[in-house]
Amino acid sequence: MTAIDCLIMGVTVPVNVHMKSSEDLTIGELAERFGLATHVLRYWESMGLIEPARRVGGQRRYGQDALVRVTLIRMAKEAGFGLRELRTLLSTPDPMDHRDLLRSHVAQLEQRIARARAAKDLIEHALACPYRFADCEHAREQIAARIPLTPHTGGGGGAR
Repeated sequence: MTAIDCLIMGVTVPVNVHMKSSEDLTIGELAERFGLATHVLRYWESMGLIEPARRVGGQRRYGQDALVRVTLIRMAKEAGFGLRELRTLLSTPDPMDHRDLLRSHVAQLEQRIARARAAKDLIEHALACPYRFADCEHAREQIAARIPLTPHTGGGGGAR
């Protein structure tokens, strides 16, 4: 099962809900466990993605379920979800409540995969081509195909 399958299927992971408070994690301990900066967890908290189980003397304390939640967030980010999309997915007990969002993301992934494959093919051709770049007909065709026929009016104005 892939990471995205776990997210989509709402896989649950058993956690010890009867743990002692000594098993709670501070924000620093939780961040260190994942190699994250504490400000990342604070930001995720401000986005509503995680929340401390409780506070002790004003200090956040995270239960073992936070380990699962942070893992899910990281898996979703690896799958290309943005934090806003992730907030929507995690806003209900079952991410499958948001099938339209999941389908849309799959379509976006397919487009990214297609662009990556085209880029890979172009690079592989360049590596195997016996001609200099300026003399390669394939390279010239690829360049010509990407030259806009009309001025771009979409705003943004900068290079990516």
